Amino acid sequence: MTPEPSTIPGQRVSRWKGITAKQAAVTLIIAIAMSLLAGVAELSLEASQMRDEIQEQTRQRLDLVDGTAAEAAFQLNPDLAQQVANGLFDAGNVKRIELRDDFGRRMAVRELERDTQGSWLARWLFGDIVHYEQDLNYHVDGEENADPVGEIELILALDSLGNAFVERSVLIFSLGVIKAFAIAALVVLAFHFLITRPLLKVHAAIAQVDPERPGEWPKPRLRYHGDDELGHLVAGLDRLLKAFQHGLDQRDRLHQISTVDGLTGIANRRRFDAFLSDEWQRARRSGYSLSVLFIDIDFFKPFNDNYGHTVGDDSLRQVAHSISSTVSRTSDLAARFGGEEFVCVLPGTDIDGASAVAKRIRGAIEALHIPHAFSPVHDRITVSIGVASATPDQDDASPAPLVKQADQCLYQAKSQGRNRVVAQPD
Repeated sequence: MTPEPSTIPGQRVSRWKGITAKQAAVTLIIAIAMSLLAGVAELSLEASQMRDEIQEQTRQRLDLVDGTAAEAAFQLNPDLAQQVANGLFDAGNVKRIELRDDFGRRMAVRELERDTQGSWLARWLFGDIVHYEQDLNYHVDGEENADPVGEIELILALDSLGNAFVERSVLIFSLGVIKAFAIAALVVLAFHFLITRPLLKVHAAIAQVDPERPGEWPKPRLRYHGDDELGHLVAGLDRLLKAFQHGLDQRDRLHQISTVDGLTGIANRRRFDAFLSDEWQRARRSGYSLSVLFIDIDFFKPFNDNYGHTVGDDSLRQVAHSISSTVSRTSDLAARFGGEEFVCVLPGTDIDGASAVAKRIRGAIEALHIPHAFSPVHDRITVSIGVASATPDQDDASPAPLVKQADQCLYQAKSQGRNRVVAQPD
């Protein structure tokens, strides 16, 4: 079958369909969006800070003229009061300033003649902080308490506050956009040199991948890269992995057949022999203990003869599952030795630990409650277990003596009445 044009190896990628172009567009969009979000957050913080500054500055200005304004109100001095009003007005952002005596009579006033309503934004942000009133208190000589002598009223110009906020907003947004474009440019350059070019080199090297380890590179699902460099890489890799995987699947199936017992699904005799040999050599090098358990179902022949082979096979599967569930360490092995016999290999386990495991296995199988009316020892299926352990040294070349010892212990368990665990003596 002829491959689609978008996946033909070696096809030249359009500049506008390349990863760098896509990355540039996506990065720019993300950078602008983030700059807008950051700008909105900064403006919100800026508005809050500006509100605090306006209130603080206004209070400071009023506190600064408080003494002079109180003296003007006490003395009923309109000239001094007008000087105070002019000073506050000239400080900026003031729409109206008025000083009154304690009878509410106007002593001085100064206000803008133009409209200072401002925009909706200015009203929304600062409309509730433009009006200030402050009592004027004057300390008469020799008196401890201050007497109220008048009040001062100040109203800020909303349009001036709004214009100041807009100027600061434009500056913040301008800096944010400049930073966004700079970050986008840096990301695009870094992506081109650090991602696109190395991927093309990987595409050339992938043809020499070791066929025994194709799973080290899982096929990525790339929805939007069918026409770019990464799409070519994935297409070539996919063809390579399919060819290798077919052979590996056949190898795995053969391995499964040769090492797994077909009836019970646990390891078979061949797997047991290989595993025991490997663990024996490892124990020789490391100096740790190695234990073997031989397990035999008690009086299984009369069980088969009376209940039938179908029930017998089901029982063997239940027993096998119970043994493998009990021998749960990843370093251990449970296998079917043949017929109704099972075997376990327990690396790094001494005779006491192995005996404890054997007792748990015996209890777990008895707890299956598989009826066995033809057993002289119990009304359900039971097992006899022989346990042997050894710490091999350099002269112990084969685990055969350990296997023989476990088999002898199993023979003793059967000769002593079955449904028991017999371990080799220390």
